[in-house]
This record gives sequence, C-alpha cells and structure tokens, in this order.
Amino acid sequence: MSDRTSHPLSRRTLFGGALAVGAGLLLTACGSSGSGSGSNAQSAVSDNGGAASPYQGVLLPRTFDKPDVTLTDTSGKPYDLVQRTAGRAMLLYFGYTHCPDVCPTTMGDIAVALSKLPAAQQQQIDVVFISTDPTVDTPSTIQTWLNSFNPKFIGLTGDINTIIKAAQSVGVYVAAPKAGQEPVHGAEVLGFFPSDNKAHVLYTSGVPWQDFAHDLPLMIRSVSS
Repeated sequence: MSDRTSHPLSRRTLFGGALAVGAGLLLTACGSSGSGSGSNAQSAVSDNGGAASPYQGVLLPRTFDKPDVTLTDTSGKPYDLVQRTAGRAMLLYFGYTHCPDVCPTTMGDIAVALSKLPAAQQQQIDVVFISTDPTVDTPSTIQTWLNSFNPKFIGLTGDINTIIKAAQSVGVYVAAPKAGQEPVHGAEVLGFFPSDNKAHVLYTSGVPWQDFAHDLPLMIRSVSS
C-alpha cells in the first residue's frame, strides 16, 4: 500500500472556507491500486500563514456534522452513529483491517495517545473505525483487529454505498473496492466536539501520537480558539 500524500501539511494549515463537501477535504489515498482517485484534492487547501490555534491538528474553518448513518457494530447489532456518540468527543477514521501500514499506524498512534490521558478523560472519548472494505471486514474481523490497539474502540461495517455516503458527508474520499486491488480511501482523522457533535479538527496521515495526546483534552472541553 502507498500513502499518496506527497507533501505533509503544516499543523497550522487551514482549509479554504469555500470548500464544498462534495470536493472533499484533504484526500490521502491509502492503497496501491494505481488509480489516481483521491490524490488530487490538495489544491483545495490554503495556508493561513500560521494563525494561532490551540490544536496541533488542523482547526477547520467550517464544521461538519457527524455522518447520519446506522451501521453494524462488532457485536452484529445496528449502531446509530449520531445517537450513540451524542455529547461525546469523538475521533472518526475510515480504513480497513488488512491495510499493511497507514491504517494500523494511525490506530496505533491514537491508542498510544489515549493511554497517556487520565482514566477519566479516556472515558469521555469515542474512537470510531468504519471499514472501507466491508466484504472482508466482518464484525468479528474488525473486533479482533481493534483488540490489538484498544478493545474499547468502536468498529463499524455495513453496505459500501452507505459507507461512501457517510464518508462523503464529512469530506473523506472512499471508493468501492475493486477486485484484485487494495481499497483506496482518505486517511484523515476527524475530531468531533461533544458540545455540538460537529467535526472541528482534522489530522492528516502521519501525525505523531503526541499531537492527539495534546489535543484530546481540548476536544473534550470543546475548546475552539
């Protein structure tokens, strides 16, 4: 698999305010299919010249609602994402369990960051992983994979078209897997505030665990500036 982000963004980089959801945020392709899908959206990014922000991640100039979607959790039961995570800080990531590098690295970094927080703060954060390869990623497969990071992480799967729409609603690129090719998807992590259930912070592929550890307490308190 190859991560097609060629130039990592500054921590203080912000997206243009006029960015449309349909065009996506920063699309980092995760896969080796050879397709150019998801690798050309960096043109939508603009640098604000290093404006002050309390976050190590990217503080978004526009917010995104949580995807209004019901998927299947690792126990095989329906999971209404908006309802079940309402009023809680949340990190959301789209990926797949057999990814050889970007997905496990990202989930591992989040797990390390969470482990550095006091127990009371850990209880206030939901980490949600949504599969982009639901044919392979059964509920039990996802749970086994997540157990290697943190068994409390929430794993979801379902119909690929539903997942694509959910990802699109927050500007993350997800394509239906093609036979013989690795899935291609955006590698962003979105951080949601508990105060309004909206995404305010974005992390690009490859950010260190220290960035998550620094930002999560702020996210719990819904600090916006």
